[in-house]
Amino acid sequence: MVKELFSWMNDAFLKMTWLQDIVNWFFRDVIKLDIEGLLYKALSFFFYDVIKIFILLSVLIFLASYIQSFFSPERTRKILSKFKGVWANVIGALLGTVTPFCSCSSIPIFIGFTKAGLPIGVTFSFLISSPLVDLASVLLLATIFNWQIALAYVIVGLIIAVLGGTLISVFKMERYVEQFVTAKQENVESVDFDAIEEYKMTRKDRINYSIDQVKEIIHKVWLYVLIGVGIGSIIHGFIPQTWIETVLGSNNPFSVILATLVGIPMYADIFGTLPIAEALVLKGVGIGTVLAFMMAVTALSLPSIIMIKKVIKTKLLVMFVSIVTIGIIIMGYLFNAFGHLFV
Repeated sequence: MVKELFSWMNDAFLKMTWLQDIVNWFFRDVIKLDIEGLLYKALSFFFYDVIKIFILLSVLIFLASYIQSFFSPERTRKILSKFKGVWANVIGALLGTVTPFCSCSSIPIFIGFTKAGLPIGVTFSFLISSPLVDLASVLLLATIFNWQIALAYVIVGLIIAVLGGTLISVFKMERYVEQFVTAKQENVESVDFDAIEEYKMTRKDRINYSIDQVKEIIHKVWLYVLIGVGIGSIIHGFIPQTWIETVLGSNNPFSVILATLVGIPMYADIFGTLPIAEALVLKGVGIGTVLAFMMAVTALSLPSIIMIKKVIKTKLLVMFVSIVTIGIIIMGYLFNAFGHLFV
């Protein structure tokens, strides 16, 4: 009974099968397109995904932002300052899951943490996990794949973030942060974070903040969502499955590497990549290859690399990109090998 109830809620509220039925009915019975035609497949995919994603985005961003309102930069610094070693990296990675939704918006917080004297490895664990893993992406991943894959994605993303930050700490890469970022570090290292007064938000403040975040993030990502869904609908409706399987299918041993390298130059957040991921999965591409593409786009987009280059030196940047890239590729091959266990 519980399983059936959960399945119904998943279909009704996350997968929105009722919406898919309405869209299919419209193009099949009102517009009278051939259900076997390429145009029907592309248009029904586009409109269903656009409507579904914007409904989910509005609800999930509101909920995630409400939770995020309890973790101001000041409070986050307080929490992180109390942990040392690997545990500090773990906490940094976990806190990254309740903060902004793209790597570019995480970088100013990264600078603030570094100025506050937090260990560089901890700030990098935060910087890696913030765009990769967030509460909204977990639910959206579950709508396309399933809960097992969504949770496995979160765990792998956190592992990459923790390992990346830990390695950067082990190799003592602090000296490769630009001087203007660390210039005030000596003045704030002795700050008692517990003594910092925080503005106490009321429930109304948190609701207003969450509504503002919905408006702001939708305004930022709507174009990328449309582009992502557009690309996904073209893949779904017009590109032959045999061609996609040849390039990104399991028969190509370099498919994960190719998907990762293709994803890096792109700029989008996870919401823009999900429709593309969905279309690729429907065309038979391995789950690991698809997740590698998503992670590369969200964690290693070219604009975010350019931004972070302004605050760290080349050696640290190369190490950061190398660690995340290798982690993503390994993750991709592991998911392709064992992904059937999650289906």
